[in-house]
Amino acid sequence: MQFIEGKNLSELTTFGIGGPARYFTEVETVSQLQQVVAYCYQTKSRYFVLGKGSNVLFDDRGFNGLVILNKICFCEQTEGLFHVGAGYSFSLLGVQTARKGLMGLEFASGIPGSVGGAVYMNAGASGGETFQTLTEVTFVDEQGNVCVETKEKLKWGYRSSSFQETKSVIAAARFQLQPNPEARKKQLTIVNYRTKTQPYSAMSAGCLFRNPSQKAAGALIEQCGLKGYTLGGAQVSSLHGNFIINTGSATALDILSLARYVQTTVKAKTGIELEMEVRPVDF
Repeated sequence: MQFIEGKNLSELTTFGIGGPARYFTEVETVSQLQQVVAYCYQTKSRYFVLGKGSNVLFDDRGFNGLVILNKICFCEQTEGLFHVGAGYSFSLLGVQTARKGLMGLEFASGIPGSVGGAVYMNAGASGGETFQTLTEVTFVDEQGNVCVETKEKLKWGYRSSSFQETKSVIAAARFQLQPNPEARKKQLTIVNYRTKTQPYSAMSAGCLFRNPSQKAAGALIEQCGLKGYTLGGAQVSSLHGNFIINTGSATALDILSLARYVQTTVKAKTGIELEMEVRPVDF
């Protein structure tokens, strides 16, 4: 395994933002992940595990610790059961399973994250959530032990999971899908809708805010007249209000400042608090 100093994190994130990591490495197997996490535990080293680089905003100064890029990318199928590495593309998994006529992960198509990130966030869209077809998760605990837990022994909520409360690192997941001839059609409908309504060609981290119970965050932001609002190099997308995009020169401070402005404005005009879904990572 190779450890690199000063890796530019902007190269690894969908926002295209972030300074250098003090140290950086890639893991391609569960065993490698286990070794690195165990080493960090023994040496009390700070670390952050990165997948496809969406839903995350690194500091402009970078990260004063070890960034571990999870590239555990296997995908094994036994009938409707899929065993998938945490570094595998969640969007690709949604496409591949739908093409096989299997229902349950069509919503994943177009979500720019990894399987590990989807499990961690309990990612969802179009009425589907990750935990619904999940059967078990393999993870490495903070001491470097490999563990396997069934879905029922873990906690799940709206864009939340047990893993947000621990230092455990997701290594792989199993999904149970059911045959349905409409799966591919549904998946294509979802992709077509997203490409028309969301700024996929722009640099963003996906939806910036969680949807409150009262109304979708994007609709609230649009209602407040904020679509297209710009601060520094950051802009509220004119296509979808819940996307803040990097117009080319945005800093992490620009993104966070614009996010706070949106939160303040929506609160003042509607009385509703918007909560960040994208995860800021401190230096």
